[in-house]
Amino acid sequence: MSTIAHYFKLDELNTSVRTEFIAGLTTFVSMAYILFVNPTVLGAAGMDKGAVFTATAIASAVATIFMGVVALYPIAIAPGLGVNAFFAYSVVIGMGVKWETAMAGVFVAALIFLVLTFFKIREKIINIIPQNLKLAIASGIGLFIAFIGLHDAGLIVANKDTMVSLGHLSSPTSLLSIFGIIVTFILISRKTPAAIFIGMVLTSLAGILTGLIKLPSAIISPAPSLAPTFGAGVMHVGDINSLQLVTVVITFLIVTFFDTAGTMIGLATQAGFMKNNEMPRAGRALMADAVGMTVGAVIGTSPTSAYVESSSGIAVGGRSGLTSVFTGIFFLFALLFSPLLSVVTSQVTAPALVVVGVLMAKNLRLIDWEDLAIAAPAFLIVIGMPLTYSISDGIALGFILYPITMIATGRIKKVHPLMYVLAIMFIAFLMIIAH
Repeated sequence: MSTIAHYFKLDELNTSVRTEFIAGLTTFVSMAYILFVNPTVLGAAGMDKGAVFTATAIASAVATIFMGVVALYPIAIAPGLGVNAFFAYSVVIGMGVKWETAMAGVFVAALIFLVLTFFKIREKIINIIPQNLKLAIASGIGLFIAFIGLHDAGLIVANKDTMVSLGHLSSPTSLLSIFGIIVTFILISRKTPAAIFIGMVLTSLAGILTGLIKLPSAIISPAPSLAPTFGAGVMHVGDINSLQLVTVVITFLIVTFFDTAGTMIGLATQAGFMKNNEMPRAGRALMADAVGMTVGAVIGTSPTSAYVESSSGIAVGGRSGLTSVFTGIFFLFALLFSPLLSVVTSQVTAPALVVVGVLMAKNLRLIDWEDLAIAAPAFLIVIGMPLTYSISDGIALGFILYPITMIATGRIKKVHPLMYVLAIMFIAFLMIIAH
């Protein structure tokens, strides 16, 4: 145990194996929904749901454990929400591309990712982003995941007249989430250790006792076979032979790049890892994402990304890579104990997302709101994420405006040349996805 503590620098980070275990479990529970959501989304594209379930768990475990052991960060990685919908509904269903060809596009994008990461190009881009925009990214992610939590809880619903509105608070499932939110906030306010995780457990128990959550019919079940999807992307690389498919590959690259980069910046800021406006070991962290995306493309799942739900593990005290190792191990266990995950419904995870959103929003106070040339793009990032339901879209809006306002105020030389390049790339990106 002392060897583990030494390797992960637990004493230096003022943490312990117990704390890291709880953090890893909390992160896993917060993001376990992807094990069921991803097969449903990719299943709409004609992929075998059982195989996607297994591929999702394995890719998540490999990438997250790599993150923990090599990059030493408590950041979990799994197939990303949003990009999986782009894969299924835009590329396969919308463009009429076979899912095997679309998976080949993911594989090619993953290989490009590996090259960009190896030469530290991704790391350089992250480090040149201004501090105020990094703070905006962290805050925007907080609002984004809080919005997701409130929606999952049924407290915010779609409304054709006002776009969104308050949900039916008398709904039993909404009341369960409200119970979870109140309990978790009470525990947080009282500085209770592992408050978010305890809140989840109490909410699950309340759901079971009231009959809103059914007990699983089984405890252990064998993992579904990977055969229907394994290697399909590799074997169909030759199908990428048109400008349309090249555009698909580029879109996979851009969306995954900035979703991951933005999330990592936000989480590193929340945990206090940033030093001199730079993220130490950023290259290793990004390599974990590249490895996960490559493995996922080979065995049959959509692009991976750093998960904002890692913030729940960080919030309960996770500070080292051991948190990620535990999270990855839980993903492997999930292959055998998948029936137990049915207890952790969206009503159970919703309170955790809302609470973590509040914790991450504290970065707003550090943004220089007096300087409108900086405040305006920062605001677009913060408000853009929840309103576009996309981390990368929110970042795009702010990154496009930033060089414009800086030029307008005569500070052209204070903007790193790469920020101009990124602004142009984001303009092209938004034009592509608009079509």
